[in-house]
Amino acid sequence: MKVRSTIYTGKTAVVAGLLLAGITSAQAQSAGSLLIGTGWMHIAPQVSAGPMNTTQRSPLGTRSFSDGAISAQVKSSDTLGFTATYFITDNIAAEMVGGIPPKFTITGAGSAEGYGAIGSARMWSPAILLKYYFGQANATFRPYVGVGASYIWFNQAKISNGSFESNRLHGPTKVSVNSGFSPVFNVGASYQFAKDWYAGASISYIPMTRTITLDNPSVTGASAVALNSTVRTKFNPVVTYFSISRRF
Repeated sequence: MKVRSTIYTGKTAVVAGLLLAGITSAQAQSAGSLLIGTGWMHIAPQVSAGPMNTTQRSPLGTRSFSDGAISAQVKSSDTLGFTATYFITDNIAAEMVGGIPPKFTITGAGSAEGYGAIGSARMWSPAILLKYYFGQANATFRPYVGVGASYIWFNQAKISNGSFESNRLHGPTKVSVNSGFSPVFNVGASYQFAKDWYAGASISYIPMTRTITLDNPSVTGASAVALNSTVRTKFNPVVTYFSISRRF
């Protein structure tokens, strides 16, 4: 009886071990895992703008001039972010990042500082990242590094300050910002706090230079004048993201 009991005990231990191994594997961030997450995203632009280069066209001719005194700053913005992370291997994952496009308030700086808020724009910046997770697939805490690209464009860009528009831009002005790809550099970590549930925190840096175009097609006065101004601007946002994800 003792021998039989020992055999049964051994079988029970083996079965329990296999079940436990299956449960551990099911909870791991391993190859084939898909994590869907959402959370708070804070975008803090690190703005530096070049001079405003203006071309003036009128019946009297065309002239160009530059104003290095006028400048602008962009306030930080918060939004809801979304991520989908697929583990290609136990350590390498591809991630898609999106969110509700944040709206940024633009304030005057330099010689335009006294105008306060002068305009706003909404930024779209979906991104794809390739991330490397350190540690074992079933580790509770896993730091990572990532690199990728984001296609960034702006819409709803407008001048909302009538005084600034009249005094500095000489009338109603259309605003546009060119679109394009920018690299994304990312570091962060995930923490498993329950079965299939993870908390995450990350910081991304996006070096980004864009040209802002201010177009005033018909300034009236002694003669019809058209003004077209461009400002080369570095935005370089730092993006902080705190999220909750579920494994599928």
